[in-house]
This record gives sequence, C-alpha cells and structure tokens, in this order.
Amino acid sequence: MAGAMPVSTAITLQDTLSGEIRRLAPLEPDQVRIYSCGPTVYGPVHVGNFRSFLFVDLLVRYLRYRGLRVKWVMNVTDVDDKIIRGAAAAGVPIEELTERWTNRFLEDAEALGMTRPDVLPRATEHIPQIVALIETLIERGHAYRTDEGSIFFRISSWPAYGKLARLDPANLRVGERVEADEYAKDDVRDFALWKGAKPGEPSWSTSIGEGRPGWHIECSAMSMAHLGPSFDIHTGGVDLIFPHHEDEIAQSEAATGQPFVQTWLHCAHLQMDGRKMAKSAGNIARVAELLERGVSARALRYALISVHYRMALAFSDESLAAAGSAIERLDTLLAALSAYRQDVVDEATPGGAIEAARRAFEEALDDDLNISAALAGVFDLVRELNRRIDARALSTADARAALDALLDLDRVLGVMTPPAPSEELPDDVAGLLERRAAARAARDWEASDRLRDELAKLGIAVEDTRDGQRWRRSPEAIRA
Repeated sequence: MAGAMPVSTAITLQDTLSGEIRRLAPLEPDQVRIYSCGPTVYGPVHVGNFRSFLFVDLLVRYLRYRGLRVKWVMNVTDVDDKIIRGAAAAGVPIEELTERWTNRFLEDAEALGMTRPDVLPRATEHIPQIVALIETLIERGHAYRTDEGSIFFRISSWPAYGKLARLDPANLRVGERVEADEYAKDDVRDFALWKGAKPGEPSWSTSIGEGRPGWHIECSAMSMAHLGPSFDIHTGGVDLIFPHHEDEIAQSEAATGQPFVQTWLHCAHLQMDGRKMAKSAGNIARVAELLERGVSARALRYALISVHYRMALAFSDESLAAAGSAIERLDTLLAALSAYRQDVVDEATPGGAIEAARRAFEEALDDDLNISAALAGVFDLVRELNRRIDARALSTADARAALDALLDLDRVLGVMTPPAPSEELPDDVAGLLERRAAARAARDWEASDRLRDELAKLGIAVEDTRDGQRWRRSPEAIRA
C-alpha cells in the first residue's frame, strides 16, 4: 500500500544495515513480506544452509502465531557458474541437474518440518523481469555494455555502495563468484548484471542481447516481482552480506529510487570441527545422510533452531544427542498428559504456570527471535507439569489444557508430535503390550523387562505410570 503508515508490532528485530534493534513495522497493515535467499541447486543442500532457512521458518511461524499475515518468498537459483560446471562434470543437461537437486532440497525441507514458502521462484522463469530491470539501470546510467556482450553495474555511479557491509567502495571487491579478469569491465569493482553468451553455456536471446543473468540481479528481479519494489524483511546467511546483498541494494535502489528493504536479517554460520560448515572446507553434513544414520528429523530441526540466529552454532554428535534428549522429554510429557486421569486435585490448577510460560515464550521471541530464552520458558513449564503429574496434582481437564497449550506453542517450534492413543497397532505389537501388562500384573519383572526390550526393537517405547502402561513410538519410528 503506497503511502500507508507502517503499523508497529511488539516484535523487535536487529537490522543489519542500521545495526539497530527496532520494532517490526510492516509496510502493509497486518502483512509482512519476506524474501529469503534460497539454495543454488548444483548439489545437495547441507545442514549449514538449512540453519539459515529454518531460522526464517521460525520467524514466519512466529509472525503467523502472532496473528500477522505473511508472504514468504524463497528463490531457487537454477542458473549460475557452479551449476554450469556441475552439469558439465556430470554430463547431464543443466535442467536435469537443477531439477534433481531442487527436488532433494524440497524433500529435505519437508523432513525438517520447514514451512513451504508461499512462492519458490526460479531464476530461469524470470528472465523477462531480469532484462527489464537491467534495461532500467542502463537508461539511468548505472550500467554499461562491454564489447563481448556483457553488462555491468557501475559502482562509481552509486555513492552509497558498501553501506550494508560497512566497506569503503574504493576497496577492491572480494568473494565474487566470477574471477575479476573473466569478463572485461571498466572497473574491477563493477559486478556483472548480464553475461554475454559463451560456447557451452545456457543463454537467452533478449532485447539486451544474447546471454544469461548474473547471480545478484536474479534476486532483485525475483523479490520485486513477487513483493514489490519495497518490502519488509530480507534474510540470508552472513556470508551473503557482501557482495551479494550489497549488490542487491545498489541495483534495486538505483533502478527504483525507493528503499529496497526495511529490515535485513542475517544468520550466523553453523560450525563443525571449529570451522564454518562449507563444501569448500569439506566439513559438511547433509540432511538425508543424517536421517539414514538414524538421527531423528525432529532432533535435527531442534538442534538447528535452538540457538539465536545471530550466534554461531556448533554442530556435533553431542549437540544432536542433546537435541534428541530435549525431544524425548517433550514426547514423554505429551504422552503422560494424554494418558493422565485424575478426578481430585490437591493444588490450584496449572493455569498460572501455563500463562507464565506462554508470556516468557512470547516476550523472548518478540526480542529479536530469542529462541534460547523461549525454549527455557517451555522447559520451565515441562518441569512444573512433570512435578504435578508425579504429585497427582492435576485434574484430567488440567492435563488436557496443558497438552493443548504445549501444542499451541509448537505451532512456532515444529518439533512436537501430538500423542495418538487411539492409533491401531499391528497385532504382534499389540500382543506384546498385552503380554507385558500381564507380566507386570503378575509381578514377573524379568518377563516385563524382556518384553520392553522386544518392543523397543520394534520402535515402541514403554513407560509404567500410575495410569498404567503407556507406549509411544520412538523418534526413529516416527521418522520412518
């Protein structure tokens, strides 16, 4: 809504550009428009990439939990130098390579409980928008052609260049995906908007010539095509601040004359063995491989979201084990609340504890998405509910209310599995449960323990409570 006053919320976020923590004020009333730099699909996405995707998923879930409408756009880069080299090395067409790895990305995202973005635009589907944006930059004197048909953005035409990364634009640019001498250009700092056609590379015949888009212009064109020239939040990993996001700001604002993004959010690196997880470092872990090893998808999700997005996250077998223990505690409590039956209570209802946990959860996430403090509030409630269960200080209705409250918070977390006590089990499993219950009744503890072990091998965890024998599927069984 052009000219509309932003409506402020209770949510505060730290903007990378200004360095300020400020209230989220959507440009459109009650709607937040978000663009995230998604995967470059030349191979499987590793969990370091997924950390930056899941932090946005957490943000989107929380905004919707708070009652805001969200339009989330995450691009898929399906043409760039790495993809071209990867397809050539594999001896397959580029389209075949990118389709394979896009599908793998979506499968991994679904396994990790990531909300599907509202729009997943592909660069190759937005060539007309990219060309139109480049034409505008040429017309406004911010871009120029070279003899071999490439088009570059002229850094010297944009004095504000470097403000996101806090760099002096006179300094030599680093970190480009293309070597400085691969294309002729007026200034070594300038970056490619359009790359003139070369043998063996994909190209499009357009009004600006034959060739293909540069990486940076793709995101500007796709974000503005789906969210408009100005939108609320742009996310990515810290490694994208320069040059990628710096270039996006320059080319977008130079073309439109409007502020490009209200708030920039950048996720810190995932570290393994003390170093940033990266393909180039060889210290990567992939989602499908971890799941095949028996890692619970919910534990992996928990491990990737449980540390504040601006803090580096150490990823290890120990962190996965800790996440698995946290999931186990939540599963055990949910199952206990579901099975709990008690007509008489000795204490006040847990409503105060539930509301205190909800308030702590919301206040933490309002504070720049402070997930660590939010989870602390959840586990304070877990401890209190376990204490009340042990003391039989809940009614059946109290237990149901507590269960509902936890599952409501999980609309944000996405790590809990609602108990399914009415689920029908295979006859052999149901038979083992019945035999174990009979063994317990007969005080045949040896048989009871043996049957518990047999059930565990079938993915059924059994716990004995004052409400009787209780079972639930193990995380690995749920994943399968």
